[in-house]
Amino acid sequence: MKRSAATTRPGTRARRRQTLETAAAGLTLGPLLHNWPAEKRRDFYFRIADESPFDAVCLGEVVCSKRAHQFDPHLGEVAERLRRAGKTAVHSSLALVTGARDMEFVRSAAAREGTIEANDLAAVELLRGRPHHVGPYVNVYGEDTVKLLSRLGATRICLPIELSAEAVAAIAKASPAEIEVVVFGRIPLAMSVRCFHARSRGRRKDTCRFVCGEDADGLPIGTVEGEKFLAIAGCQVLSHAYLNLAGEVARLRRAGARRFRVLPQAADMVAIGSTFRRLLDGAIDAKEAQARLRTLTPRAVGFINGFVHGQPGEAWIQVRAA
Repeated sequence: MKRSAATTRPGTRARRRQTLETAAAGLTLGPLLHNWPAEKRRDFYFRIADESPFDAVCLGEVVCSKRAHQFDPHLGEVAERLRRAGKTAVHSSLALVTGARDMEFVRSAAAREGTIEANDLAAVELLRGRPHHVGPYVNVYGEDTVKLLSRLGATRICLPIELSAEAVAAIAKASPAEIEVVVFGRIPLAMSVRCFHARSRGRRKDTCRFVCGEDADGLPIGTVEGEKFLAIAGCQVLSHAYLNLAGEVARLRRAGARRFRVLPQAADMVAIGSTFRRLLDGAIDAKEAQARLRTLTPRAVGFINGFVHGQPGEAWIQVRAA
């Protein structure tokens, strides 16, 4: 039956927008992109399980399959600790497959029990027909892509970090799967077959001796003028500044994002997660959240938010209170 204009009550659109802003939002801790010692990583996740407000936590090696074995002995007990704390353990897969060893690693990740997050199309194919998540390393830039991934079994899709809020809205509107966005942390910009960290020490990837473990928050890279603008973590290039979308959370919720992802850094991630949880719950406003995040992060590391505004990613655009 065709609906006439008279059947739409005044204020319906405003009420729908308010519902989108106040509906319960999920909070995810993304996978660790740095190479921390196995015991430090285990204790970090134990604290996340016991003290943090994250309802989903991504485990697994995303950057380099060579270093995965270091944490494997602790993976089961960490996942169980998270489960007992009422959190979902998500097993993330490798983001770049460069050979037979990497492909075998992806197969073993896809074969795990529980929730799997695919970070490349090889993992998507292995998980075809099985409910799974899709990570931000898969190029999801349009409505047809989210529809296809949903048909293949994706129930949650974390979008790439370079999308604007308008693009997020268009994709979320078309997506049968739940949409997640990254809102905090050093953002992945590029991945290479070669290992930048090893090259910085005059070594090759095969003989790296795990030098990436020497830089807990990434190795800062500067310009010839001495301005730090990138960081490297193994074979991955990251932003030096931290993405901080606390000021844009309300806008992203109106755009249709239902989950928000924080990336682990060498900082108090329990306090950072609690700040975003309180912001999502309306216990604090964006201004207070920004102030808290500034006290919880190194002064030498700036904030960026350009991509969500359709600007260069390195930009910091001050957002008025929503």
